[in-house]
Amino acid sequence: MKYVCVHGHFYQPPRENPWLGDVELQESAAPWHDWNERITAECYAPNMAARILGEDGKIVKIISNYERMSFNVGPTLLQWMERHAPETYDGLLEADHRGKERFSNHGPALAQVYNHMIMPLASKRDKITQVLWGLQDFSSRFGRFPEGMWLPETAVDIETLEVLASEGLRFTILAPHQAKAWKMISESWWHETDQRPMETCYPYLCNLPSGRSLAIFFYDDLLAKDIAFGPLLKNGALLAQRLLLSIEKNSEENPLAHVATDGETFGHHHKYGDMALAWCLDHIEHGENARLTVYGEYLEKFPPRREVRIRQNTSWSCVHGVKRWYEDCGCHSGLHPGWNQKWRQPLRAALDWLREKIDGFYEKEGAFLFSDPWKTRDLYVQCFFYDSTTGRHEFLRSSSLRNLSTEEKVRALKLLEMERSAMFMYTSCGWFFDEISGLEALQILLYAYHALTSLEELSGEKIKDDFIDLLERAPSNIEEFKNGGRIFDFFVAPSHVDFLRVGGHYAVQALFQEKVTESESFSLCNYRIKPERSLFLEEGRENLVMGEASLSHVLTGEDKRVFFSACHRGDHKVLCGVRAASDQEEISTWERSIQTHFPQKIESVFVELFGHRTYSLRHLFKDGQRQIMHFVMERDVARIENYLKSVVRDYDDLLTFMGLIRMPLPEALSGAAEVVLNGDLRRIIWEAEPDLEQVEKRLDQAFAWQVEINIGELQHHLRGRIEKEMAFLSEQAERNLQQGYLVRIEKMLGFVRRHHWDVNLWKAQNIYASISDPNILEHPVFKHIGNLLNMRLGLHK
Repeated sequence: MKYVCVHGHFYQPPRENPWLGDVELQESAAPWHDWNERITAECYAPNMAARILGEDGKIVKIISNYERMSFNVGPTLLQWMERHAPETYDGLLEADHRGKERFSNHGPALAQVYNHMIMPLASKRDKITQVLWGLQDFSSRFGRFPEGMWLPETAVDIETLEVLASEGLRFTILAPHQAKAWKMISESWWHETDQRPMETCYPYLCNLPSGRSLAIFFYDDLLAKDIAFGPLLKNGALLAQRLLLSIEKNSEENPLAHVATDGETFGHHHKYGDMALAWCLDHIEHGENARLTVYGEYLEKFPPRREVRIRQNTSWSCVHGVKRWYEDCGCHSGLHPGWNQKWRQPLRAALDWLREKIDGFYEKEGAFLFSDPWKTRDLYVQCFFYDSTTGRHEFLRSSSLRNLSTEEKVRALKLLEMERSAMFMYTSCGWFFDEISGLEALQILLYAYHALTSLEELSGEKIKDDFIDLLERAPSNIEEFKNGGRIFDFFVAPSHVDFLRVGGHYAVQALFQEKVTESESFSLCNYRIKPERSLFLEEGRENLVMGEASLSHVLTGEDKRVFFSACHRGDHKVLCGVRAASDQEEISTWERSIQTHFPQKIESVFVELFGHRTYSLRHLFKDGQRQIMHFVMERDVARIENYLKSVVRDYDDLLTFMGLIRMPLPEALSGAAEVVLNGDLRRIIWEAEPDLEQVEKRLDQAFAWQVEINIGELQHHLRGRIEKEMAFLSEQAERNLQQGYLVRIEKMLGFVRRHHWDVNLWKAQNIYASISDPNILEHPVFKHIGNLLNMRLGLHK
């Protein structure tokens, strides 16, 4: 029997602002909020429900690729998914459970080193923590111990393999060029891979100096390259053919055709790559030429008969070993000819310097708090699952030398959070790409800054200037940025968050809220906010809020009471001040001063009361900025649109005539008509009963007037409305039939098809396929909806 296994390494670097614990808006990922969200939509979610098309082009099956392949998902990505993409997250866990049923009780999911640190460049202590964090995270999520672990960039050395084996892991996956020599276990002579290449269709045993051993699967690298960079994902049949051809002429029994590649290849890098993979896996599963398997199952059935010696300090993505992560070795993305990566070595040197400072302080201070500081760090991953300080305090109770005071608990948790950021600052992506001002390098500098500020606060030692001096040795390829020091000052330092800045963010939000409920606490990223007292003032277009609030940090338990005031002077002009709350008598004095001088002299009062802790809209967190600006502009935009409507109405006949004679419209009139028509289309789509005849009328007007319609935005709103109606249909079947949801959905889908628009109906199709109510399934309109969704009618059977 022949076997086939496709492994996908699904991974994104941790992207959170470490002070907030959440991913802030990333404009480069537009129209999505951030790159995690974008790649989830393009890859992670589609592979959970991948389409297989029939000869007529209609969907005949929807399957989970994850159930049929081997995969690993980065722990930090899983943590993000759990909060922001729960359907996809649940689908991954379910796929592993179902995969166990398919593959002789061997789940398809593998663990991963926690935050994608290049292991050969890490200390043994960090290697151990990375592996233990990855194992604990996996076990907590998937409910079982993993059989194998993915190494970041498949970067390997003997010490790393020793750590894996010592923790009970059975195997890992490497590229074939990472093997130095091999032999049959039954034989005594070794073959150098430079002279006699190894076969990749069998596992190899790697005996380690400690006496332990680990199995290694070496994937087919030529096949992997053709999947990632070649034509194989254009056609699922071609992919299946190549997989089977790779072992067709193998003379030994039970060969394994297997390949490993970035999971993002299947949908993000190659659009519809998820569908090609689905067709391939389904074809092999139901064919007679081979059997799908996963590494754990194959290893149980066919233990290694070959032994291997690895080539240390190698990886799958650097021909120079692991130099891509510490020097200008020549490896880069290829997108910027003429650029160099001379910044890599100084960046690593700066982080190594910082790590030595952090680890030395942690070990010294931790000795006064923890029974074993490094074991405590190894176990701290348990706390990553807690969304309150209660669980963290339980953890400290079992890890501390004694019963800690409240202040000591805060200090202990700050030390551990400092160590977490010190780990995250070594995430491999920071060195992988071309420029130190790139998104990935900025992210690891953000973690470094969080660790640095924690160290400065806890130790009292000021080291920021020394750190920046080291970064200045890292040259940028962009002339105006000059070096890493300037980049740090410009892009990284402004992301710093403390209690007063959080208080300022809350104050501005409170200013634009209609009502603040006192004594009801709520979450703002890593903080809990409890409003205690608020007073609102208004005069003309200007309004002001002031009051007190209690803030607490969810991860450390630290808390602070603040006094705040924020003033809106119209448009984007917002001024805010925050300071630590004092006794009630002094707070009353501050309030009287603000009331007396509002609004004429409010700026000078704010400077006097709050000093340099004053903020404007630009100091708000990015998502908050957008929300406030939307609120500020909403009424004015509506007023402007109404005015433009009256203008366009006055020129209705003239616009039509000018379009008839193909005379270009004056720019001012064309712009006004464009705003009005696009606004009308948005409004109609979201009315209780969308009048699609009016949509057609607006589109005809746009054509007649030579006005451009934002079709992409219109498609986006149509998709959202269709998904909303389908969700109603799924949730409340009989009532929805009475209320005409079926007919409404049918009309909107028919409208989309008539215009031949490429509206993303992925979610609507999933909902359609999930409906099982017989009253709906037999309804003729529902069947027609399936046809409009490009789904074969027998899909439910």
